[in-house]
Amino acid sequence: MNPSRRQFLVRSTHAALGAAPLALAHAPARAARPALLAPRQDAAGLGYRPTVTPNGVALPFRVVDGVKVFHLVAEEVEHEFAPGMRAFCYGYNGRVHGPTIEAVEGDRVRIYVTNRLDVPTTTHWHGLILPNGMDGIGGLTQRPILPGETFKYEFVLRQHGTYMYHSHHDEMTQMALGMMGMFVIHPRSPAGPPPDRDYTFLLSEWKLAVGARRPDPNEMSDFNVLTFNAKIAPATAPIVARRGERVRIRIGNLSAMDHHPIHLHGHAFRVVETDGGPIEPAGQWPEVSVLVPVGSTRTIEFVADNPGDWALHCHMTHHVMTQMGHGIPNLVGVDPSKFDDGIAELVPEFDSMGMAAHGETDDSVPPNSLPMVGMRGPFGYITMSGMFTLLKVRDELAEGVDPGPYQHPSGTLALPASAEELRADGIAG
Repeated sequence: MNPSRRQFLVRSTHAALGAAPLALAHAPARAARPALLAPRQDAAGLGYRPTVTPNGVALPFRVVDGVKVFHLVAEEVEHEFAPGMRAFCYGYNGRVHGPTIEAVEGDRVRIYVTNRLDVPTTTHWHGLILPNGMDGIGGLTQRPILPGETFKYEFVLRQHGTYMYHSHHDEMTQMALGMMGMFVIHPRSPAGPPPDRDYTFLLSEWKLAVGARRPDPNEMSDFNVLTFNAKIAPATAPIVARRGERVRIRIGNLSAMDHHPIHLHGHAFRVVETDGGPIEPAGQWPEVSVLVPVGSTRTIEFVADNPGDWALHCHMTHHVMTQMGHGIPNLVGVDPSKFDDGIAELVPEFDSMGMAAHGETDDSVPPNSLPMVGMRGPFGYITMSGMFTLLKVRDELAEGVDPGPYQHPSGTLALPASAEELRADGIAG
């Protein structure tokens, strides 16, 4: 039988039967490696709390005659979005996305950019106030950096806040392939103590056709891989906090076309900063979802006062999915009871439930692709992927160690209602 035809039939069956059973069968073969948790960074001696980029790293620097010197290397990177899905992308310093640059308001920074791509590039410091010739726009404020060249950018950081950097030459292609990173500038004279936890996320979207090994930079609307720090769930590292700690989350969005409403469960937060700068306390507003427009950053703060495993995700429902099955007919409401008999006329060896039960589904998923939704959770299958991670709040934490699933105190877990409970409250079962 034609493999593509068989894949279509199997994927259609998945939809008819509900995605979970077949996706569960994939889970053992596609299980994500445990995401490493970065411990809280110490603020002693720095005057600020260094930010933590989940699944990412900070760009190292050295101080030369009072100047902070950084080095970015633009190059092709084979990037793993999650186990089972890899692609050839563009990045910096062997990573997608590039390392987070971190400095202090008033610092003079010198950033060398070496181009190891086979095409010209530039680097733009998104949102920074700097001399025009350092803005990094190919053809406008500088000539492009040719393959093999290294350019020097140097300027004084005149503001503090959350910003980004990215290629600004052949932007559609190079940004779609991953050339971007975060740029965090701490205040020289902070108004108060630093937060107990400081996290940074960069939102991005990609078109990676099923089985392909290169994202498609020509896509304008049909993005099917939506990422936190270039990872999709279940490969997204959770963030953690002890109960009572103040948490700051910085969110930048360099998606090509989509704004993202980032929603946090179990807590309300205040929007304290945009990429235009800090918001005065009287102007801050409470939210449980913050809309992060394309090309913008938003910073939120809250006190982690509610223990549990709380979802943090984009609330565009298709953005918590991966490689969506747009070609599959709408089979919601279809009675699948005789589905196998019908398929068996075309594929005698076909047995959807047997395949699911025995996990014999590797050949039903094309190479370099993942199920559309899902990962294992403590109570069964979580039908989300893409832009999804967890905030884990605990009374006690071991730094750098995932605390595991939350253990719910007695009486705080939703369970099936008993017949006695239904009768007592006058509910017809």
